[in-house]
Amino acid sequence: MAHKLRFGITTRQDLSWPDLVKRWQYIEQLGFDTVWLPDHIVSVFDPSQPMMEGWTALSALATQTTRIRIGLHVTNILFRNPVLLAKQIVTVDHVSNGRLEVALGSGNAAPSYAIAGIAAGTVTERVDRLAEVTEIVHKLLRNEVTTYEGRYYQVKDAMMRPPPVQRPCPPLTIAAHRRSAMNIAATFADTWDSFGGFGLTSSECLPLTRERSRRLDECCVSVGRDPSTLTRSFFAGLVVDSPWSSVEAFRDLIGCYREIGISEFNFRWPATDQLDMFERIAREVLPRLRESGPTSRTVD
Repeated sequence: MAHKLRFGITTRQDLSWPDLVKRWQYIEQLGFDTVWLPDHIVSVFDPSQPMMEGWTALSALATQTTRIRIGLHVTNILFRNPVLLAKQIVTVDHVSNGRLEVALGSGNAAPSYAIAGIAAGTVTERVDRLAEVTEIVHKLLRNEVTTYEGRYYQVKDAMMRPPPVQRPCPPLTIAAHRRSAMNIAATFADTWDSFGGFGLTSSECLPLTRERSRRLDECCVSVGRDPSTLTRSFFAGLVVDSPWSSVEAFRDLIGCYREIGISEFNFRWPATDQLDMFERIAREVLPRLRESGPTSRTVD
């Protein structure tokens, strides 16, 4: 199955509101497909930096853009009750006129947990919570009334009116590296997302991502799904070698990851001294890459 090439930017929030709006509008003007906010109570890297609440800011930014698809990369499922989260999803889908992308993850936000008094639990417990939240949200967005009884969450006769604009619901991305989380992606997601790892170059992340994608294929088969139907996304925002250093560096990264079936790429806003190259790549390189055709997924 062929998957359309898409390119997105995740912006930081250490800006004034007017500057954040301008940045999102500029990203839209440059022709990117998606734009995202992080979802933290305080910054993971510097808790002293400004940080707005993600879904509230996203709803407001939806009114300041017109074409680009929007989302949080990624929504931390520990911050919100799943019924409230589903209501937020539906609300922003309406405010954005059906431009919302939903991305969920099990969470890795230690500074935020401590500040908010959230008991994060073990990695296994967080993935188990992700499984329950994903199933609940999946049901809520498709049904008028939902009841669910799980270990962590219980929902009784929850009504979802109005339904989302996008039917049956906005596209769902699951960020996952562990097999248990990949099973969730294989069962429910439209897209699987990986960031590779902390402190690694894009070339060092490549074999890790290839192997994880192979394991994801196995998860798909185990739940009776054709692996080629699941879109693969790579968050290049954490690689230590900047893709904005040159046209060649950007093309090399995209080319290598396309070869292993990645069709969606998410980047961070560039450093100030890379803005000229960033704009050149957006205006000249991205259209040519899209013209080269979609990325195909085949299973060995």
